[in-house]
Amino acid sequence: MTELERYLSRIGLAQAPAADVEGLAAVQLAHRQSIGFENLDIHLGRGIRIDSSSVFDKLVVRGRGGYCFEQNRLYSDMLALLGLENRPLLARVRLGLPEGVNPPRTHVLLLVEMDGGQWIADAGFGGSLVPPLALEDGVETATADGARHRLRRTGKAGSLGGEWLLERAGPASVTDGRASPHADWQAQYTFELSEVAPDDLEQGNHWTSTRPGTRFTSLHVASIVLPDGFAALSDRQVTIYRQGMSETRTIADAADYARTLRETFRIALADEEAAGLPLFA
Repeated sequence: MTELERYLSRIGLAQAPAADVEGLAAVQLAHRQSIGFENLDIHLGRGIRIDSSSVFDKLVVRGRGGYCFEQNRLYSDMLALLGLENRPLLARVRLGLPEGVNPPRTHVLLLVEMDGGQWIADAGFGGSLVPPLALEDGVETATADGARHRLRRTGKAGSLGGEWLLERAGPASVTDGRASPHADWQAQYTFELSEVAPDDLEQGNHWTSTRPGTRFTSLHVASIVLPDGFAALSDRQVTIYRQGMSETRTIADAADYARTLRETFRIALADEEAAGLPLFA
């Protein structure tokens, strides 16, 4: 099997879709429902490698998940094999932060060129599904989990506030714990269209995976998009949101943790690996 065939099998697609907007949306949805978001290698002391071969081995061959620098590296490579030209963009995650705070650029998304236009595509944000969006001011989308997203052009290129803003609205439960309850639009992340070098990605990945006291170095997290909702794991607490109802339970032990990862989040972590996490030391 080719790498593309193995990837399509991993995300449950029988064949490659057309290299158009509908095909892009189909791949992104299948990816989000099949490859869980997670940061567990940080806590297992393995570090996070974001070169193409390492990411393919981890997320496809070994059935693990990853966070944005891994997920969107894989996604970018596979879109290129499908004939969809793309490049990375860096973003400042603002979900759950007060206005006026300017965090570092620690999220990567993709800019896809097709049919004479530009689209943003993101298979690596740990919150609710965001379908591909045309790079146009005011474009909106809604998903089956009850969330809505809107893209706005809000600033100048190079400004700390960002040129483009992605907003979300909907249940706070349909994300990875960072969204606060809100009745209307809430900032998710800001970005601009500047070119990104490979070392920019390495720098962002290093900060995200090593900076003490951050979300990814202090919490064990996992999440996945469900056909009718969203599932999130933060340390030992699992929350599953479906059809307007949220259910939460506490993980009992390492075996329960590994089983939950496999069955709910589609992340293949062995029992002995789960037992080696600081959660169960």
